[in-house]
Amino acid sequence: MRVLIIGSGAREHALGQIILRSPGCSGLYFAPGNPGTSLLGTNCDISPSDFEAIAEFVHKEQIQLLVVGPEEPLVKGISDFLANNSLTQSLWVVGPGKAGAMLEGSKDFAKAFMEKYGIPTARYNAFSASTIGDAKAFLTTMNPPYVLKADGLAAGKGVLICTSIEEAKNELEEMLIHRKFGAASEKVVIEEFLTGTELSMFVLTDGNNYLLLPEAKDYKRIGENDTGPNTGGMGAVSPVPFADEQFISKVKQRIIRPTLHGLQQEGIPYRGFIFLGLIYVEGEPFVIEYNVRLGDPEAEAVLPRIESDFLAHLVAAANGTIEDEQLVISQAASATIVMASGGYPGKFNVGYPINGLAHVNESLVYFAGVSGSSELPISNGGRVLAVTSLAPTIEQALVKSYESASRIHFCDVYFRSDIGKDLIHFLKK
Repeated sequence: MRVLIIGSGAREHALGQIILRSPGCSGLYFAPGNPGTSLLGTNCDISPSDFEAIAEFVHKEQIQLLVVGPEEPLVKGISDFLANNSLTQSLWVVGPGKAGAMLEGSKDFAKAFMEKYGIPTARYNAFSASTIGDAKAFLTTMNPPYVLKADGLAAGKGVLICTSIEEAKNELEEMLIHRKFGAASEKVVIEEFLTGTELSMFVLTDGNNYLLLPEAKDYKRIGENDTGPNTGGMGAVSPVPFADEQFISKVKQRIIRPTLHGLQQEGIPYRGFIFLGLIYVEGEPFVIEYNVRLGDPEAEAVLPRIESDFLAHLVAAANGTIEDEQLVISQAASATIVMASGGYPGKFNVGYPINGLAHVNESLVYFAGVSGSSELPISNGGRVLAVTSLAPTIEQALVKSYESASRIHFCDVYFRSDIGKDLIHFLKK
């Protein structure tokens, strides 16, 4: 089977690696890919937002399965476009249409969906610039800290947690009046803060049945001990010690089943990933957010733990036969460390040679913000590399990943040194 992966980051690098492992893969392509994916298949100089060029490439290269990595093409309707294009009507696509992608494309839509179908989530309300007075009044009904979310896509950085009501009111003005996150913050969701521990769970579904992939915990803040602004993610570990059989059963019954039922009731066909951003509150699961694709960096921690034929699972999701699939998960733990450019998520410099990759033997290194070539890679983004290790325990996997990260060098490199440490008390229970 000939497969095209849309995207250029570490998530797409990890997807390519696990798909290439399948005996059913006869050709692997990336649009546009990166120097790391060029070692797995063929990179194509096509933008993920150029749907016409993607359709022409699919037709020309006889692509049979397309996997969409990032959220933006999904929210803009790539799946619908390809389904309705005469060149690509026989193509199988892993990724929802525009209606289903609204679960990620609009925080307000997602919260209303959860409320309608009884899915546990935090109390909320949504406001625009014309109702900013009501928004400030709503803040007074809540206790600090205050959670403000840009309604639209903001590259993982549109969530603010404010410790005082004065800060929250100022940030509301920045978002709604001064468009801090551009069009994404034309509407803002104000949400009750839930105290607990976050984790991510991933569903691969054909709209009726599903496979539940390994869970992960990611680390969104730039600074040690979860301080500083949100990033796209600075690391991840899998499995999550507190996500035991009882907790996962609650997630299935209270969140996954009602979500699929709600999509069916709304007449929204859905074939692809559903990312559940959850919070564990005294043993109970609540939904913080939905995403409609695999998370990043969670994908780099989760995918290496899957031992079964992932390409077969993807095909089954796309053609409606996932009920027949059996997912096999390794008992090994994984730990991913993201190596970033100094200054990220603010201003940072790029264009620095990346050295030491040849000295990494015990970890997987996924390319994210990298240009140049696989032989001479150059830093070209905020998050540059994701280093993943497998080991019998999370602690051992972390040791391996940090050892590997210490062998890789580029100017201004930065990575957190405390990934996974907050889980140690769960591990010792």
